[in-house]
Amino acid sequence: MSRYKTFAAFYDRLTENVDYKVRSSYISNFFSENSQKKGTVLDLACGTGSLSKYLCDYGYSVIGIDNSEDMLSVASAKKIENLRLIKGDISAFTLDIKVDFCVCSLDSINHLTTIEKVKSCFECVANAMNSGGVFVFDVNTVYKHSFVLADNAFVFDEEDFFLSWDNELLEDNEVRIILDFFVFNGKNYDRYSEEFSEKAYTTAELKEALSENFEVLGVYDELTKEPEKEDSERLYFICKRK
Repeated sequence: MSRYKTFAAFYDRLTENVDYKVRSSYISNFFSENSQKKGTVLDLACGTGSLSKYLCDYGYSVIGIDNSEDMLSVASAKKIENLRLIKGDISAFTLDIKVDFCVCSLDSINHLTTIEKVKSCFECVANAMNSGGVFVFDVNTVYKHSFVLADNAFVFDEEDFFLSWDNELLEDNEVRIILDFFVFNGKNYDRYSEEFSEKAYTTAELKEALSENFEVLGVYDELTKEPEKEDSERLYFICKRK
């Protein structure tokens, strides 16, 4: 099984329900609240570049990092001005310049399935940022993994492909995700399978992982400035480089 190859080809269609304009505005507001300049944004796990595009439209220069060549290929084809793309592991990267802001969106941190990798990611971000830089990221919560994703299955039935999305709840808040794509080739369907895992961390665990290099300015329920709730499914962390 490959990782994210077929997923990349259909990712934008599978995330049509994500309002990137609203999300990018929410994130950039935290940038502007804590800095007087536009500067350069590091978009960690940038995927197909949908969020990067809006940040570029807002006047930022953006560096997008992703470990999937297929995701980066889709992003590159969009020919987004002021976007530089780099293939790299978000838990083990270096940059040749310092950035002023960093964003990691749509539960990409959850793809790091050990707290050691999360800490390594945060350290890489810190090393890439100017002092006082703003780091905004979101995560799926333990609640979401336990009660929403859990052992549930989802189906996407489109004109040219069918997707079976199966979750398996493992120990320690980890969910194994198995994707089976059935893609119409004009006569019949070709099957492509991919698999990956996501792990949820508590707010306390993430704050501890951040503590050496970042001050946590706030932790908010998704796209609000409301505090974390028992049934929050996604949280945004707003952090400042020490």
